[in-house]
Amino acid sequence: MTGFPEPTRKDNESFCLNEGWTQVRNARGKSGHHLTFELTLPDGRVLRTRISHPPNRQTYGPSMWAHILRDQLQVGEDEFWACVREKKVPQRGRGEPTTPSIPAGVVAQLLSHGIKESEVRLMSRAEAIERLNLIWSKEA
Repeated sequence: MTGFPEPTRKDNESFCLNEGWTQVRNARGKSGHHLTFELTLPDGRVLRTRISHPPNRQTYGPSMWAHILRDQLQVGEDEFWACVREKKVPQRGRGEPTTPSIPAGVVAQLLSHGIKESEVRLMSRAEAIERLNLIWSKEA
């Protein structure tokens, strides 16, 4: 027992919508209503999932659900339910937002003007540029 409810078609669709998958097909046929979604990952791969009625028309069986998570959605069950319940999107290789780095030329100029490397490492980009401008304004 995983501690999660039995997954439904609606849960699967909610996951795709919450994460921003693109619906590429909406088909109606003998077997009922099928939705197909795609998601382009940061590395260029494209995931594709088909949301169809589970065999019992309510919930997915364990083996089918494992296949959907592993091969189609490529997330763990924890990530899936966090996205469905809390709209917490899986990271999927997206790094944390980084702060802008200090341009190499600014670092070189600061070092050449006697600022210690350890001090430069603690500066933000804006602080480093401001410090260099202050140094240059005193030279003029």
